[in-house]
Amino acid sequence: MKNTGKRIGIISNRRRQSQEICRQLKQKLKQNHFILNDNNPDIVISIGGDGMLLSAFHKYEEQLDKVRFVGVHTGHLGFYTDYRDFELDKLINNLKLDTGAKVSYPILNVKIFHGNNEICIKRALNEATIKRSGRTMVADVIINQVHFERFRGDGISVSTPTGSTAYNKSLGGAVLHPTIEALQIAEVASLNNRVFRTLGSSIIVPKKDKIEIVPTWNDRHAISIDNQNFMINNISKIEFQIDQHKINFLATPSHTSFWNRVKDAFIGEVEE
Repeated sequence: MKNTGKRIGIISNRRRQSQEICRQLKQKLKQNHFILNDNNPDIVISIGGDGMLLSAFHKYEEQLDKVRFVGVHTGHLGFYTDYRDFELDKLINNLKLDTGAKVSYPILNVKIFHGNNEICIKRALNEATIKRSGRTMVADVIINQVHFERFRGDGISVSTPTGSTAYNKSLGGAVLHPTIEALQIAEVASLNNRVFRTLGSSIIVPKKDKIEIVPTWNDRHAISIDNQNFMINNISKIEFQIDQHKINFLATPSHTSFWNRVKDAFIGEVEE
């Protein structure tokens, strides 16, 4: 029988259960005449949890315009995953019926400027956070070329709408629907007293505006990009904007609505 023409890439964590699901899924994909191709896939399936989906995003972030993602969860319900580990046949059937439909969400572009005029560009699906290594961070916050505040505290997190339910939420930020193309700034343990003052709440910034964080000290800072961590010296500033690319998820009848994901993750079933 002729193959489907669809190239499938699979990425899995190292847990025994995930590895077994990966083996079963590869076997089912071959039996149904899909092409296994990790280098140039049309669809990427992540097996594990939300962290594995983040890893898949970063592995294929240079191919975002042509890749769609779908997640299989092997533990508790995952925020980014549409299928449980016992739903492989349902996934295969939906892949057979796939017409190329996708659900697209904005991502974050991060430009890190070094004192030696080098620029490092990163992308984030959830958020990027800057903290000063081991000391209080002092930094100017500039929004759309307006000097907004001088921040003092542990750090600053900038999140995407999909990331609004991650670290941002634990910092007291708002939950944004992922189709809203906006970024959110959340403070990490800011110092607020009669000498030092920040807004003290999260800020939602529209797509057109650029966020700049300018540290007053050029020593060592910790930068977190989703599940990746970096220690960087001599940062002159960091710019945050909505990226020109988006992440595309596979749109199938099993793609869970955002509000159902939020309810399942944080509220669960409500007793009448």
